[in-house]
Amino acid sequence: MNLSAFSFRDLEYVVAVAEQRHFGRAAQSCSVSQPTLSAQIRKLEDLFGFDIFERSPRHVLVTMRGEEVVAQARAILSEGRRMISLAEAGAEPLAGTFRLGVLSTLGPYLLPLLLKPLRDAFPKLRLLITEGTTWPLVRQLEEGTLDAVLASPPIKEAELTELPLFFESFVLAVPRDHALASVERVTMDDVPAAELVLLDESHCLRGQALSLCPRRDHGVRGDTLQASSLETLRQMVGAGIGVAIMPRLSVAVGALLDDMVAYRRLQATEEPGRNVALFHRPSFGRIRDIRLLREGIRVALAERELVRNLAPPLKA
Repeated sequence: MNLSAFSFRDLEYVVAVAEQRHFGRAAQSCSVSQPTLSAQIRKLEDLFGFDIFERSPRHVLVTMRGEEVVAQARAILSEGRRMISLAEAGAEPLAGTFRLGVLSTLGPYLLPLLLKPLRDAFPKLRLLITEGTTWPLVRQLEEGTLDAVLASPPIKEAELTELPLFFESFVLAVPRDHALASVERVTMDDVPAAELVLLDESHCLRGQALSLCPRRDHGVRGDTLQASSLETLRQMVGAGIGVAIMPRLSVAVGALLDDMVAYRRLQATEEPGRNVALFHRPSFGRIRDIRLLREGIRVALAERELVRNLAPPLKA
């Protein structure tokens, strides 16, 4: 067997089926027909002399030897993308495709402030956005399917380079008829823990909100209602279900329920909030583009008083 027996595309099919555990969904994610994908994978299995996948009418599983193939396919694809990155590093700054992952509690509120300035500054940039929670995004970054991720540090379990960007304060969202809606200075001691509504456990913002509650161990209800997104959380507050901790950017951009939700700045010795950083693989070849993207974000936010910039200006 020689290298011409299979292609990078074949390896993409293998990884897609391993991730989707379904040939139809894998084919859809690869933008090919299912018969084409199935035929190419069967060709690889015939070449290797063993099954990569165990098939049944109800599920698709990766075989023991198939796990090794999938792991190696991911490594080869990652190196292939790195080779492309090295080639693109010599091209125009921030030109071509750049795959950016963004927290789903950040993307809908930050990106409207960034996309036009970035497009004006880098007209040949094709920015592909993936929203999600921290660990799925980190895994995609490690596997090479993302070039960088905007997330809230620390991320200790992954070997990534962290470039601080800005600090975003938290505010308390309460129903307009809530007692705290007319209070000028609100502290976390004033927040009724039993009324707190939270995001589900997949979001790091949930843990950040809980860490601010001084009486959380005996105040937050075990049956606390959970939301899958900040907009659902905001709607729950507007419906009078409870109160919530929300990031500052989400308040500035999402104003549709202003007649139902009031926001109060939280007073504390150390301002409640979260840091946001740009993460990338240490081996990523397009370091210049990473620095330019970071500078583009810094400049786009510099004229707004929504966040506190942590990113230093780019040196000439």
